[in-house]
Amino acid sequence: MSPPAFDPAHPDDKGAALGGVHIKYLRHCPRQLWLYARGYRPEHRSDLVAFGEVVADTTFTRRREIDLGEAKIDWVTAGAVVHETKSSRTPSPAHAAQVRHYCLLLERRGIAVRGGTVHYPLIRRTTDVPWDEAARAEAEDTEDEARAVIAAATAPPRLARAKCRGCSYLDYCWGD
Repeated sequence: MSPPAFDPAHPDDKGAALGGVHIKYLRHCPRQLWLYARGYRPEHRSDLVAFGEVVADTTFTRRREIDLGEAKIDWVTAGAVVHETKSSRTPSPAHAAQVRHYCLLLERRGIAVRGGTVHYPLIRRTTDVPWDEAARAEAEDTEDEARAVIAAATAPPRLARAKCRGCSYLDYCWGD
């Protein structure tokens, strides 16, 4: 049984589930995380999200995602290495933070995780994400930061519009 979903009304509930999307959105834009946690989900209207799903569905097709309830890991190889596939052409700190979060979730389930790899099939590159004490502490701090953003009574300020290019939340934040 998976942990309950995170409830913004109870920010101190450390057992509440935070998924990889929460962590990715936090690192991309705290406002996006705040809106997502409150049920605003415009992703289904985004061409970039649809493109990312096509890349995920057509790359590494022999792999199976691991459903942890609160998070879905693209796949885990022998030796407990977490793998995440991204349609982006540019590595991002949000991607590494998401992999560290998955490592933390697996470790909490008793799995001795070795690290992770982010795959960028469009540019045929990978980025390794180490898993050690520093990475664990960073993942735990990121969870705390996500919970604080979600629990805030008001939305964080929007980013500069130039940073919002391609974001499925653009109309909400910048619409007239």
